Amino acid sequence: MNLDDRLQNVTVIGAAGKMGSGIAVLIAQEMAKLKLKPENKNKVYRLTCIDISENALDGLRSYMRSQLLKASEKSTVFLREIYKDRKDLVENAEIINAFVNDAYAVLNFTTDLSAVKGARIVFEAITENEKVKIKILKKVKKMCSDGTLFLTNTSSIPIGFLDEKVGLDGRIIGYHFYNPPVVQRLVEVITAEKTTEELKNIGEELGKRLRKKLVPSNDVSGFIGNGHFMRDGLYAINEVERLKSKYRFPGAIYIINKVSQDFLLRPMGIFQLIDYVGIDVFQCILKVMRTHLGDTMLKSTLVDKMAKRVILGGQYADGSQRDGFLKYEKNRPIGIYHITKKDYFIMSDEWKKKMDSKIGQLPEGFVPWKALLAHPKKEDIIGNHFNHLKNMNTLGAELGLNYLKTTKEIAQNLVRDGVARSGDDVNAVLLNGFYWLYGPINNYV
Repeated sequence: MNLDDRLQNVTVIGAAGKMGSGIAVLIAQEMAKLKLKPENKNKVYRLTCIDISENALDGLRSYMRSQLLKASEKSTVFLREIYKDRKDLVENAEIINAFVNDAYAVLNFTTDLSAVKGARIVFEAITENEKVKIKILKKVKKMCSDGTLFLTNTSSIPIGFLDEKVGLDGRIIGYHFYNPPVVQRLVEVITAEKTTEELKNIGEELGKRLRKKLVPSNDVSGFIGNGHFMRDGLYAINEVERLKSKYRFPGAIYIINKVSQDFLLRPMGIFQLIDYVGIDVFQCILKVMRTHLGDTMLKSTLVDKMAKRVILGGQYADGSQRDGFLKYEKNRPIGIYHITKKDYFIMSDEWKKKMDSKIGQLPEGFVPWKALLAHPKKEDIIGNHFNHLKNMNTLGAELGLNYLKTTKEIAQNLVRDGVARSGDDVNAVLLNGFYWLYGPINNYV
């Protein structure tokens, strides 16, 4: 069965979550395009969106329509070609609305897991908890045919482990979208020893249609993305533990967050990133990796304390940032959680100036991440930035260079330990999935 045939009946489980909803938008568009081909006019297309909450599904309905509208507004030339025989559609707005309606028509929203019956492809995007995933996948397997293919969005659980526990005989592949799937180009593709050639081919073709950057990862817990991110985050946490006696806990968090953003030219500081992902998610992935890799170092007492106090980060339904290590106002950090006082320390301008003076000035000619994204001399500026750091005798320069060396070592170890097939693959994940300006394996250190 080819991809076109399989896209007639697809199910997304966990469809109201931030990952499942994005996957559903992408698949709905592809199904609508197939449905509108003249040769398919008599075929039925159905994308079943399953989640556990009716309230969550109500939110998903609204999200799907708004995202389909945004995508259609960016594709008017393409849509005009699709609807060229529709003489009743003249204005762009009419064509856009027609596609949104056609895409929305393939959707079915339900809390009934049995609605998965008949699906030819199942996307699983539920919580990153292996016991829950195995339980749900076992139920779904019983309801589906022996030919159904499974694509799991797990970001850390080995695919071979899931395959064995559920008994899918190679009909499952790791298809790890990055958040948000409608925007992020990267998909990590993880195959297990038994993954069928058919599924490998379907995954590759689907990625091309979705215009995604597919990067292969070997089936080692955490894969490339979280294999690097977890260790990168733990390094930052260990640095905070080392610095807090001199600069106090809020000061240490501020210093490492600023160094990891400005001195390393990243889109956000490491503690902002952990907050964005979710402290509970970070903790969960550490546990999965620790269990499957047997590495007791993949643990953080600080993260455990934050999670126990239900200081979790993540996003509200409207996309705004929840408080985590940092307190946010209009998605901008205004405070830092004080672990001993169990409250947020609000950063005044005077306090930030004091901390910045301890960190030291940024390198000469500093250009922030956002301004460098499309800069024609980006590589030269980045090279000069790190060359200047090497000649600076400041706390920020010292911390920045040590951090840069550590991220490189983490990346090289992913290749050495057989997680990534090459350094280029590691760099591709960090460049495309984390929006770094340069790969961790570089010549800057």
